[in-house]
Amino acid sequence: MKRILIDLLLMVLAFTIQTCVFPMIPFLSASPNLLLILTFSFGFIHGSQAGMLYGLFAGLLLDLFYSGPFGFYMLIFLYMGYMNGICTQYYYEEYITLPLILCVVNELAYNLYMYVFRFLIRGKLDLFYYFRNIMVPEIIFSVVTTLFIYRLFLYTSRRLEELAKRRDTTIV
Repeated sequence: MKRILIDLLLMVLAFTIQTCVFPMIPFLSASPNLLLILTFSFGFIHGSQAGMLYGLFAGLLLDLFYSGPFGFYMLIFLYMGYMNGICTQYYYEEYITLPLILCVVNELAYNLYMYVFRFLIRGKLDLFYYFRNIMVPEIIFSVVTTLFIYRLFLYTSRRLEELAKRRDTTIV
């Protein structure tokens, strides 16, 4: 129960910071996608099903607060949670290299998804401009943010697991 509340709090906090605080900082040309970082981190640490559940709620938050077709964000976040959960089998969570690579891949996939379904359909064909002015700054900010957030998220996750094990053994 404690894990669910903390994960929900992290998601709402990340959404609030992403939508309310980052746009107010004048020197940022792009902002890191905190919900994307938390979704792939959660999927990578806890597996595909947990990543999909986290992606479902992150996508639902974005779908509820942004206009457009319902399920637009939910679809990409579900896929990301699932695909990053598969990587749990092949790599240890403590190493930071794969989460950074996953951050770059997920940001590229997310931004290409946005480009195709938000811009390309409306006839805006300048992919190089979109890549240079939107995708690259967002990827850089997200990778730098992942360096800090992933370690914090991994620490809280491990701490909650440790507390749950300790609580289970003291009941006996």
